[in-house]
Amino acid sequence: MSLRVERNRQTGVAVVTLDRPERLNAVDVATAGELAATWRDFRFDTSVRSVVVTGAGTRAFCTGIDRSADVPQPPSPYSVDDPLIAIGPKANDLWKPVVAAVRGMACGGAFYLLGEAEFVIAADDATFFDPHTTYGMVSAYETIYLAQRMPFGEVARMALMGTAERISARRAYETGFVSEVTPAGDELAAAVGCAETIASYPTEAVQGTVRAVWAAKEGARAQALAQAPHLVALGNLPPERQSALFGARKGEFRVR
Repeated sequence: MSLRVERNRQTGVAVVTLDRPERLNAVDVATAGELAATWRDFRFDTSVRSVVVTGAGTRAFCTGIDRSADVPQPPSPYSVDDPLIAIGPKANDLWKPVVAAVRGMACGGAFYLLGEAEFVIAADDATFFDPHTTYGMVSAYETIYLAQRMPFGEVARMALMGTAERISARRAYETGFVSEVTPAGDELAAAVGCAETIASYPTEAVQGTVRAVWAAKEGARAQALAQAPHLVALGNLPPERQSALFGARKGEFRVR
């Protein structure tokens, strides 16, 4: 299992941990399936009233799709099989509140998870970036999720700068993507503390509030996500060219 799930029946909080630190918590096909199954299981578990999602280790919350994952694609420009499409709670119709605790890197496909959390708490060593354009891929789903939470220009800059620039936890806080910055190592406790407070309230009112908050942006989000598969199919380089760019990557970047 590459996912660790701990339920505290007393507090009503479940902690979901991406447990692949040796792969920087990148999501492979099996992990994607585990995430989807976990969110759907929480829908029926009345002992879970709020959730924290985090990553194991200190280097990364999640670095998106595991580059070694084999994801065959249909031979049609009108069809794209995205292995990360259902890794988030909202994609699985879970309306219990989710708080994200981020330490280290969060990039690319990590935004499928962060974009569907109610709010994000980050360690002061956290960095956020989107590598898609650097490697010849369209950043579609990621930018749509980010555009729900950050100013347009900040989203565009992150997506277009690719691996050349990383957003610091402080800058993510300043732009509204992160709601709290903690000393490194304290982010999980802070997230659990918030989740425990939320879980102590009547769950019907909490879930209704979660649904109301998301309803405020749901129409625009749904319309934008409907465009994403076509943009990916049209704009992505062939896998072999992506791999060549990935293999030639440089480690130089700046933190903003």
